[in-house]
Amino acid sequence: MSERISKNWFMKWMENSLMPVLARIAQNVYLQSIRDAFSSFALPVILTGAIFLIIANPPEGVNLWLIRAWANAVKPISAQIILPFHLTFGIMAMMVAFGTAYSLAARWDLDETMTGIISMLAFFITSFPATDVTKVTFGDALNYLGGQGLFVAIIIGIITAKVVKFFNEKGLVIKMPEGVPPYVVRSFLALVPMFVMIVSAWIVEWIVWSKFHITLPQLVLNLFKPLVAASNSYPAALAEIVLMMLLWSLGIHGMNVVSSIAYPFWMTQLAANAEAAAKGLPLPGIVTEPFFHMFSHLGGSGVTWPLVIMFLLSASAQLRTIGKAALIPAVFNINEPVIFGAPIVLNPILIIPFIVAPAVVVTINYIAFATNIVPRPIIQLPFTVPVFFGGFLSTGGHWQGAVLQLVNLLVAAVIYYPFFKMYEAQLLKDEKSAAQHE
Repeated sequence: MSERISKNWFMKWMENSLMPVLARIAQNVYLQSIRDAFSSFALPVILTGAIFLIIANPPEGVNLWLIRAWANAVKPISAQIILPFHLTFGIMAMMVAFGTAYSLAARWDLDETMTGIISMLAFFITSFPATDVTKVTFGDALNYLGGQGLFVAIIIGIITAKVVKFFNEKGLVIKMPEGVPPYVVRSFLALVPMFVMIVSAWIVEWIVWSKFHITLPQLVLNLFKPLVAASNSYPAALAEIVLMMLLWSLGIHGMNVVSSIAYPFWMTQLAANAEAAAKGLPLPGIVTEPFFHMFSHLGGSGVTWPLVIMFLLSASAQLRTIGKAALIPAVFNINEPVIFGAPIVLNPILIIPFIVAPAVVVTINYIAFATNIVPRPIIQLPFTVPVFFGGFLSTGGHWQGAVLQLVNLLVAAVIYYPFFKMYEAQLLKDEKSAAQHE
């Protein structure tokens, strides 16, 4: 069916000129490794810490005796309850440094664990002032081992993997004779690149501290502050969602491409929100990872949950079949059955609402969070968390998050409906014609 749908000049340009470039970006090993570092290594740490953040901060504004009792019970021991949160979110960047190097090492057939450890140690060194370490408060260092050190963690992770790769390819490693236990061989193979990375990190941190009297993560964060601020704007959010949907319309995983570049910015804002929530301060971040995964990708990219329901109730046998196949995946925000089964890819009828609905939803989200009608997200959840649960939990247990998701679903349904009916009529005509020729 999709092959018979004519393509306009814009779609042809996208497919022939833009798609190859963006496909190469999606396949870039560095961007893939950064994404893997967040999803596979940082996310479990964040989720664990988030549990303690929720316990220590009962949802305000809920006038229920149970919530009041909860608040009264945790208030005297809130500092102790929040400790695991600070120590888990506080090492987020360390996990990203480890994960980036680990993921690259896996792709380059290197020792993943040792490469990750080298990267983590090098990053750890850059996060402390080049001064008497006994005079450094560990709590201060946590700021740069966590969300504020993400950019340096990514850079060091990439550099470490490349250094290990270089020394291994050139044979500039200490090789042990036959019969030596494997764990000893691994240690000596990593010794030279580890020494090089640790010494280099120490020298760089010493120079930065001597010249600017700040650590390397602080320096890099200061340089990136304009980009971080720009990434928290409505134009940035709108551009990101539109690009995601355009890529999906061509069959490219738009979220993977965009998030590979934007993830550090989203997570920096999310970490700032979590820290502010723990201190009882206003939350600064709007465009965070949950802004997209929990509030803009309901049922999957494109806010396709309403479309699945429409397909289930459709008069078209083809669409009903797709709706049945897509129902369970949609519960967990997976919508490849819809995107490739309807199809939405290269389908000029469904592409329009597939782009417009998320753009409108992002606009609603931004207004809701910017005006504090809905509390801003403080917790990253797995993208498979079902709708309403995701909105409630990601905002720290506030019912307004679930209501915002409901509003987004209703708005998306209104946008999709006329295009669904148009596409349904086309399919019904084809099905009737096919039945007459049997």
